[in-house]
Amino acid sequence: MFVRLIILIGVMLLVACDGGNTSVEQGQIQEELKTYQWRLVTTWPKNLPGMGMAPERFAELVNKMTKGRMQIKVYGAGELVPALEVFEAVSLGSIEMGHGAAYYWKGKVPIAQFFTAVPFGLSAQEMNGWLHHGGGMELWQELYAKYDLVPIAGGNTGVQMAGWFNKEINGLEDLKGMKMRIPGLGGEVFERAGGTAVTLPGGEIYTSLQTGVIDATEWVGPYNDLTFGLHEVARYYYYPGWQEPGPTLEFIINKDAYDALPEDLATIIQAAARTMNHDLLAEYTARNNAALRELVDKHGVELRKLPDDVLDKLHVIADEMIAEIPGDDPLSQRIYQSYIKYRTDIAEYHEISERAYINARARPVN
Repeated sequence: MFVRLIILIGVMLLVACDGGNTSVEQGQIQEELKTYQWRLVTTWPKNLPGMGMAPERFAELVNKMTKGRMQIKVYGAGELVPALEVFEAVSLGSIEMGHGAAYYWKGKVPIAQFFTAVPFGLSAQEMNGWLHHGGGMELWQELYAKYDLVPIAGGNTGVQMAGWFNKEINGLEDLKGMKMRIPGLGGEVFERAGGTAVTLPGGEIYTSLQTGVIDATEWVGPYNDLTFGLHEVARYYYYPGWQEPGPTLEFIINKDAYDALPEDLATIIQAAARTMNHDLLAEYTARNNAALRELVDKHGVELRKLPDDVLDKLHVIADEMIAEIPGDDPLSQRIYQSYIKYRTDIAEYHEISERAYINARARPVN
């Protein structure tokens, strides 16, 4: 009887254990079968080449990598949310995800501009280095956590153009009184140089320049500027893009929505965004020069370089101004110090690597 009792108890324990494992397995299966449907709003016009299509490709990649478990519907600027309200919509949780540029939120988070572009700052390659291996991403995450957001680098256009003008720029005096669409820290430098900076979403630039609301504009570079037809409403095309040497775009995710994802889907989101971050830069690198040739050869655009003395003065203004941005806020100070230290270190090495090589390649060979 004692032996039988022991056997019976053992059988009951095995059944109980098997039932528990079955329950856990069922829970795992249910989690794997669960689908997530998100909305992603952007600051770009729908289907704009490059920036506008990057979120679409990102959503398609996530769908494939998750085998349909994660479906993201992309909306262009103004379809669900106005272009410059993407940050707030995602922060509040009314939308799960956004794609834009951190300098559009300077009125709310001034130091966030460092994660897009700093005048005479880091190039695209250098920005990727700072963010992913130089401590920049951790600071970015800490900053955005205050707004219930998770940031991920979401693309780069490389060095942009200085912009479109209807008069020649021969000196700093030519900028005084000019109304120019130029966002972020570049816009603040432009104002200190005597101009008036205007922040406009991309979809409003052409009409604003055509009707005289603005006198000049910068947008991106030949690849996107040709698409916008800016050569139809401005004569001179100036370089280099001192204001945006390596502008990083961003994916932003509502933190509650992100934290609710299973680990594998969160990892896929990160991996897909990292892929698009590098792919977008490759696209602009491949497309810009062909578009520039079309602008100059077919449309008669006058390509001009900004005078060296104008660039030198803008550089002095920029260095003075960006040092003031952090103020007394400890986190802003840490972001500023990290950025400046990295810029100093990488510039030292690039003197004997990137710059030295490009200069050597440019030398005439007999």
